[in-house]
Amino acid sequence: MQAAPGITSLRLTSLSRGVRTGLAAAILAVGVPGSVQAEPHTYRIDPDHFAIAFSVSHIGYANTIGMFLKAGGSFVYDEDARALSSGRVVVEADSVFSNHDGRDTHVRDSDFLDAKAHPQIVFEATAYEPVSDKGGKLSGRLTLLGQTHPVVLDLSLNKAASYPFGHRKHTLGLSASTTIKRSQWGMEKMLGILPDEVRLVIQVEAVKQP
Repeated sequence: MQAAPGITSLRLTSLSRGVRTGLAAAILAVGVPGSVQAEPHTYRIDPDHFAIAFSVSHIGYANTIGMFLKAGGSFVYDEDARALSSGRVVVEADSVFSNHDGRDTHVRDSDFLDAKAHPQIVFEATAYEPVSDKGGKLSGRLTLLGQTHPVVLDLSLNKAASYPFGHRKHTLGLSASTTIKRSQWGMEKMLGILPDEVRLVIQVEAVKQP
């Protein structure tokens, strides 16, 4: 099965030590009877188990927490070598939700997300550096308000197993987080009143494709 429409592959410009080790092991396995080479597979993000949340301080009183309700994507990953070769997530900007209609309308307008002019927020993965068996650093490019800048997310692998019901396919459970400065993407409205820093938290179940 092909990856979801709009998903494009990105060639990695560098390989981490862990990835090089994994590739070397795969090469050495060639010719050994009974050995199985590592192989990258496409993983499609399950839209029913995909959450993108943000948190930003509201003038120091409390954190405003919101979500984006419409998003999708996939990635190509070699689980044995722990090597990512591509990945793309597209978020619909006008799907922002913070449980307050007036605030959400304001966030969608030109002061913040400018959803009419820039309807999609796009993250494209460029590299993954495993730190342990349970996670690592995911690097990529985030396009927001028509500007693209690098970001690095802390990634945790929560579980990798066959799903116990439903589709029963091999599934990765992932958590990722980072903090960005909105001004880097030109979102400067109300700086000095509202903070520059926005915390992003992402929860993913990704299903291995045949």
